[in-house]
Amino acid sequence: MASAREIQKRIRSVKNIAQITRALEAVSASRVRRAQARVLASRAFAEKAWEILLNVQSAGTTGVALHPLLEERTEINNIMIVLITSDRGLKGAFNTNIIRVANRFAERMGKPVQYITIGRKGRDSLVRAGKNVVASFTDMPSDPSISDISAANRLAIDAFLSGEVDDVFIAYTDFINTLTQHPVVLGWLPLIPHTIEDQVASEFVKDVPSVTNTVAVYDYEPSPEAILQEIVPRFTELQLYQALLESQASEYSAQMVAMRNASENAGALVGDLTLEYNKARQAAITAEILDIVGGTEALQSSVEKAANAIEQAMLAR
Repeated sequence: MASAREIQKRIRSVKNIAQITRALEAVSASRVRRAQARVLASRAFAEKAWEILLNVQSAGTTGVALHPLLEERTEINNIMIVLITSDRGLKGAFNTNIIRVANRFAERMGKPVQYITIGRKGRDSLVRAGKNVVASFTDMPSDPSISDISAANRLAIDAFLSGEVDDVFIAYTDFINTLTQHPVVLGWLPLIPHTIEDQVASEFVKDVPSVTNTVAVYDYEPSPEAILQEIVPRFTELQLYQALLESQASEYSAQMVAMRNASENAGALVGDLTLEYNKARQAAITAEILDIVGGTEALQSSVEKAANAIEQAMLAR
């Protein structure tokens, strides 16, 4: 059993860690409220924009894409995955889950994969695994804007339009609520519903709004091409921005829950260590009492021996 002093040091150490986890929980709680407000405010617009694009594409000339970013490739030779993770740890299984989903999806696709990473954790994991990371973006602000992801968006669009890749996906964590977050893969480019042949791989792909059966008639001024040339890249960027907002809301929620659990575990550990400390202190006190009793008995025996010796000497006279 450890000594009482050693247990006291462990108790102080655990209490110090608990103070840190409680502080991180408070910071995450303040951030998660703002992140949830942002993601919920933009989610309806992003989903409706996606649905409008699908309807416009279905209403166009059969077999002809109205914009290069809406054009489906007949043969998929290379794919790109934009992986969104956090820059730091202490997020529970947040980063591990989305990295695992991205890797399994890439394996199931069976095609050469290029990666663009947003967040240090994803970049470091892919680099250690020897994956082809063509670009990395870190230190995203807690209140991101469209301009913060414009460089990643431009790289993905250029790679798709140049024919370097034939399919682009976004791997991120979809925010459900504070306790639930789902790692998913979103078919991004081209901006059409993605059909994945591999059933296991398709389990990771997020469902997109379906095209309504009623084909709407759209009137364009000055022309459909001119309008779509302007709005399709913006809607493309919006999808990546929404994925980043979803990921950040999930990240802060995961951190808050992880830090809360850590604080509760620290409290339970302090209770166990306090009980162990009391036992050790009681054992030390009991040992000291036994030493005192043993010394007293030894002294008493010596005194009795001396008294007997003196008595015998007196009787001998």
